[in-house]
Amino acid sequence: MNCRQCVFQTDKGPDPYVANIEQMAVRNPNFRTAIWTGCHMQMTIMSIPPCGEIGQEIHQDTDQLIRVEQGKAEVMIGKCEEKKDFHKFMCKGDAVFIPAGSWHNIINVGRIPLMLSSVYAPPHHPRGTVHRTKEEAEREY
Repeated sequence: MNCRQCVFQTDKGPDPYVANIEQMAVRNPNFRTAIWTGCHMQMTIMSIPPCGEIGQEIHQDTDQLIRVEQGKAEVMIGKCEEKKDFHKFMCKGDAVFIPAGSWHNIINVGRIPLMLSSVYAPPHHPRGTVHRTKEEAEREY
């Protein structure tokens, strides 16, 4: 494990914490890394390779905010897994608010890794979660 990976394996919550989220996201080598988990909220950062995606998902009791820190994305949201009537393209600095109970997916439509930050309220992943790959994340859920 290199030194850069060590930095991202420590969830700083629930203690007070100040961080440059954009910088952390751009340097994140993992598909998903929880950087702060409290009682009512969690922040993760994600790295999605070109042509990759988060994958179809729904969080029944969790609102989510996802922000693009680097790259270009397409977001799709809907009440049904098969039909998502909300489609938007996003670039650096854009964020999408995803209500609990909504099916959603984010696809990297750019040529560089898509780096995201994501806030879950309440927390969705166990404190300290690190998924090096999408496949690793899918095995856990």
